[in-house]
Amino acid sequence: MANNKYILLSFDVEEFDLPLEYNQTISSDKQLAIGKKGLDALHPVLNNTNIRTTLFTTANFAVHFPDAVKKLAAQHEIASHTFYHSTFQNEDLLSSKQKLEEISGTKVTGLRMPRMKKVEMNELKKAGYEYDSSVNPTFIPGRYNNLKLPRNLYTEDDVKRLPTSVTPNFRIPLFWLAFKNFPYPLFKKLTKQTLNNDGYVCLYFHPWEFIADIAEFQLPGYVKKLCGVPLQERLYTLIKDFSGEGEYISMQDYLHIKSPA
Repeated sequence: MANNKYILLSFDVEEFDLPLEYNQTISSDKQLAIGKKGLDALHPVLNNTNIRTTLFTTANFAVHFPDAVKKLAAQHEIASHTFYHSTFQNEDLLSSKQKLEEISGTKVTGLRMPRMKKVEMNELKKAGYEYDSSVNPTFIPGRYNNLKLPRNLYTEDDVKRLPTSVTPNFRIPLFWLAFKNFPYPLFKKLTKQTLNNDGYVCLYFHPWEFIADIAEFQLPGYVKKLCGVPLQERLYTLIKDFSGEGEYISMQDYLHIKSPA
């Protein structure tokens, strides 16, 4: 373990349904195909034996690509991203967990809601989850205002909540849009500052960001910026730059370190 600091990389493995938010049509098959192509583009990262990530996966994606999910589960944590990315009902918490466990052959203990939507902790508890990572403890106009929530690991109704990282000062979010849009030296500086202050950083991305296909859709420039190979190269640089700063582990592993059984 490098200085007892940890880098928690996570990827939301999902159908690429983002165009629907902008009133564009995209078939279910194409949503899945783009999601899978993005996951394939991340093979250099996911095949790196020095890295263990958390893959928040929709059960729908896993049903369509079971071999890929089962193979990844041998090295990485498979967690739930509910059943479908575009729709949700409370029953999906249990059904997605069961389906992902069936396909991956591993125990699913964590959840992240699509688009970081709110979810009731008592519903997670009933479905058998140990932790939730659906909190970005910052203010995103038009999305959420979580400035009053804790920045770091906390417990709510007996469920652990592991927010995605924001900086200690001003709560600047270190999420996927920041990674794409901030100058890399600034993102690296803020990430290192947060890692040194908190002892860990929790970063998240989407596989579809790492392929050029999303450029064909009429999405905001800040979403499409630096997609495909340039973003892949930026991720490789980030991983290399922090390889001596901390250990790349899954959220499940981190929680076991912080709260051993």
